[in-house]
Amino acid sequence: MAVFTEVSAEVAAQWVEHYPVGRMLALQGISSGIENTNYFLDAESGRFVLTLFERLSAADLPFYLGLMKHLAQRGIACPDPMADRQGALFGVLCGKPAALVTRLPGAPCMSPQPAHCATIGSLLARMHQAGADYAKRLPNSRGRPWWQRAAPEVQPFLPDPTRALLEDEMAQQARFAASGEFSVLPGGAVHADLFRDNVLFEDAQDRAGVIDFYFACTEHWLYDLAVTVNDWCIDDARGHFVPDRLSALLEAYRAIRPFTAAERIAWPLMLRAAALRFWLSRLHDYHLPRPAQMVNAKDPAHFERILVSRRTHSPALPG
Repeated sequence: MAVFTEVSAEVAAQWVEHYPVGRMLALQGISSGIENTNYFLDAESGRFVLTLFERLSAADLPFYLGLMKHLAQRGIACPDPMADRQGALFGVLCGKPAALVTRLPGAPCMSPQPAHCATIGSLLARMHQAGADYAKRLPNSRGRPWWQRAAPEVQPFLPDPTRALLEDEMAQQARFAASGEFSVLPGGAVHADLFRDNVLFEDAQDRAGVIDFYFACTEHWLYDLAVTVNDWCIDDARGHFVPDRLSALLEAYRAIRPFTAAERIAWPLMLRAAALRFWLSRLHDYHLPRPAQMVNAKDPAHFERILVSRRTHSPALPG
């Protein structure tokens, strides 16, 4: 979420007239993130987030926006896309596909405790259950086919030991993807980016909502869980798991959706797959950046440390 496309207050106000939200009152750019242009937009009927999609195809937007609508209708606290006066969930603004969604209350918790992690575990399991009957499907835009394209692009920038690590992990993940355990992993619609800054907590630790569904896809639920614990349950300086936070999240998830035998076998390599995905994307954004009005660069070394830690030790799933 950065500002790649500037939208003036006058242009935004005219665009919002197509929605039944009343007159626009305020517009403010959001600097966090690296994928889309986002603004906080206040209108007479409430508070919203205006998103201009910089990379995503308009053909894919029905999946993301439909999933948010699907989950919101099933009691998951997430942005609810607004339909315009013709019933469309997105339009065009400044030449880009754009959508208006409800703005959730609360703020991220960047130093989570076990209670926060337990909330996330149960929330993620409920999201997986609620999305199990979502009919639309969309491949993971940062899945293995993307890894195959991105790795050669970043390798020229890497020192030899780092390049060797990347090549070895890519080879091991290819073998994992061809395994029998991988082929029977359950899945459905997933968030695929459930980091701390994509969850907003209200006053209580057990009240949280999920935002930023624009990496959502059809994937294995175990992958979504691995992405989540690799952010919520770690010592940021070293990438190692913090045991009480990891246990709280996994036990809360398991209480709602028990793990299969295949998931227990696949868990160590799925943790590594989730770390590799974000290491690669951060390497790509760092070495091959896009210009933006406001953008926060993220350190690739963070996920390199996580991957190295997972290759050394990955705890088993509980139960």
